[in-house]
Amino acid sequence: MSTKRFQNKVAIVTGASRGIGQAIALAFAREGAHVASVDIGDQSETAAKAKSLGAKCNTYVEDLSKLTQKSAAEFIAKVVKDAGQVDVLINCAGIIKRAPIVDHPESDWNLVLAINLTAPFLLTQAVAKWWVSGGRDKAPADARLKVVNIASMLSFQGGILVPGYTASKSGIAGITKAFANELAKERANFNAIAPGYIATENTRPIREDEKRNQSILDRIPEARWGKPEDVAEPILFLASKEADYMNGTIMNVDGGWLAR
Repeated sequence: MSTKRFQNKVAIVTGASRGIGQAIALAFAREGAHVASVDIGDQSETAAKAKSLGAKCNTYVEDLSKLTQKSAAEFIAKVVKDAGQVDVLINCAGIIKRAPIVDHPESDWNLVLAINLTAPFLLTQAVAKWWVSGGRDKAPADARLKVVNIASMLSFQGGILVPGYTASKSGIAGITKAFANELAKERANFNAIAPGYIATENTRPIREDEKRNQSILDRIPEARWGKPEDVAEPILFLASKEADYMNGTIMNVDGGWLAR
């Protein structure tokens, strides 16, 4: 049931064309937000579904692997021009490359770090700079900028065959805390969700490996893979007023995986 708690708010969601990102974008749309959908691919499905929920949705085609400080600042300025403001940034876009660690290609390492860590840093830096340089002054006195990153269980564990992904998600946990340490006093919140095993295209190869899939299910106390919506709903909480006193938090959404 919608409570329209993000009515008159503008939420940027990267990686919004499918999977977790699309679920997040549609959750914000359901709650009344003006969604700024960002992806390198076709976002027409996301836009159509958001509009069917009565929400405004602008789409932006961006290659986040090539983002720079300049282009990140230009992107935030474009969203502000189109939508009037930015209230929420969700850094969800991400990729994963699998290879044995001794053979892991340098090109894969660089690409994963660029999309999963550098782009979230640059976008967060750009939106935070916009906020403290005047955006905050135009917002209501009790308004706060909300940034939610997508971390991972591999922010806490090493993983297998995914050194670039592990490094990027460990970095996400670190920069989430770093931004919180410096900017919480500026009426800004920086938190992260650490999803467990979620049924998306990124995890399809694992789910199709019958033995590996079963070993994962055997360890998850919930005994099932998570759904994108299982991640989207806690993100709404972290972006809401109810989470105003949460800063630098990495929230696990893993069906109990890390508790076992």
